[in-house]
Formats: sequence, C-alpha cells, structure tokens
Amino acid sequence: MFNRFVIANPDRCLGCYTCMAACVVNHAKQGLQAYPRLHVTYTPVGTMPVQCHHCEDAPCALVCPVKAIEVKEQMVKLNEGLCIGCKMCALACPFGAITIQGTPPPSVQAEPARTLTALLAWFAGQKTIGIKCDLCDFDEQGPQCVRVCPTKALQLVEGGDVERWSRLKRAGAVTGAVAMFKEAEG
Repeated sequence: MFNRFVIANPDRCLGCYTCMAACVVNHAKQGLQAYPRLHVTYTPVGTMPVQCHHCEDAPCALVCPVKAIEVKEQMVKLNEGLCIGCKMCALACPFGAITIQGTPPPSVQAEPARTLTALLAWFAGQKTIGIKCDLCDFDEQGPQCVRVCPTKALQLVEGGDVERWSRLKRAGAVTGAVAMFKEAEG
C-alpha cells in the first residue's frame, strides 16, 4: 500500500501563501506548533509549495533515535510530543520538507536564516522539534492547504490514485504531474 500525499501543480500556483497561513492556523487550533508544514518556493519552472512527500522508505523515520516519526495510516507521522529536536530527520530528508522549529528564549531576538548553518544552530533554553506535513490527519475534512487554495493548485492523492501518482513522484515528472491534474479535472 502506498502512502497518501499532496501534490502541487506549478502551472496553477500564484504564490499567494494562503496555504501556509491556513496550515499555521489549523495546527495552532490543535495545540500543535504554529508553524507552516509547507513552504512556497519560486523556481524557473513555476511557483509551488514544497511539503513532505510521505516517502515509502521514509529516511526521516529511519534516523529518528526516539521513533517520533513512523510510517502508519498511509503517511509519515511525526509525534511532536516525542520529538527531542535532534535534527537528524531534517538532515536525512532528501526534499528539505522537515524544518526544526521552536520558541527562542527572550535573550535571542532574531531567528537565524534558514540555511544548513541555521539548521545546526542551537540556543540555550530553546525546545525545538521537527515540523513536517501531517496531512492534517486530525481534521476529518483533510489537508487545510488543499481546501483553501484559491486556484486548486494542490490535490490530495489517496486511494486508487496513489500508485499512479507515486510512480510520477518517484520519477520526478513535473510534466507528467501536470498531465495528471488535467486528467483529474476531466
């Protein structure tokens, strides 16, 4: 059985950040870290959010020393309560889809830039944890980012479509993914 995931169509994404804002609000309501689980990126190919691919082999889960990341319920789940903030998952993620976030102590005014150096940064008194897409599994309506996207650039892939979309995901076929969006519409 393949994992579920959200796929983005770069031809439709406006780069409006609505998905990121909705993600933060939806997770904050659940008492989880108020930080987006996806990040809008701009490339020559187009604009689109980058989020967890819910890999079938999940390198992040393989390196987690406390088993805070597991593959279950057709997704890669991170338990924020178990996470110790060791950053191994973020280093192992081949897509850069896991960020390490926490609340800096009052003595630290600005958050460091998001680079590898910042990933390795540490502040005394700061509890950091891994943050990654959880497909809003606590919400019976599904991923908030998919529901709020004004151009329908995001789509949850699950059920019978998972195997077909998964082949495209592994192949990195952006043009094939765009074709799949068009097929899903018609």
